[in-house]
Amino acid sequence: MSTGPKLSSRQHAQLAFLETLPPKFQRAHKTIEQMAALQADEAVVRGFCRMLDELKAGAAGLSLGALADTAGIMATMARRGGGLQMKVRGLRELMGSLKINYEGALRAATTPEAEHADPARPGPG
Repeated sequence: MSTGPKLSSRQHAQLAFLETLPPKFQRAHKTIEQMAALQADEAVVRGFCRMLDELKAGAAGLSLGALADTAGIMATMARRGGGLQMKVRGLRELMGSLKINYEGALRAATTPEAEHADPARPGPG
């Protein structure tokens, strides 16, 4: 696979999880656009929320905090009552944030930890 420095087992687990996300992002985008066009029924929205909850749990379990937080906020917004247009606008903005967080997580998971872990590691005492 790669001839460069080795990735940690945590990074391999994160990469395996992150590789499952692009199809989910496509599904999320499609659902948000269906909501905007008044074509998404309650079952579709519930499935969307469930997918976001699973994404949040998976990301949190792998220490991908920003990704988990954004997915959680999206699930909360999708469930909330109120104006549909405001909900759709918020979900579209959060979808952009989710993709940015995904790219950052992917970059961190593919960068060998020795390069970026040493300066942050506290010294003894």
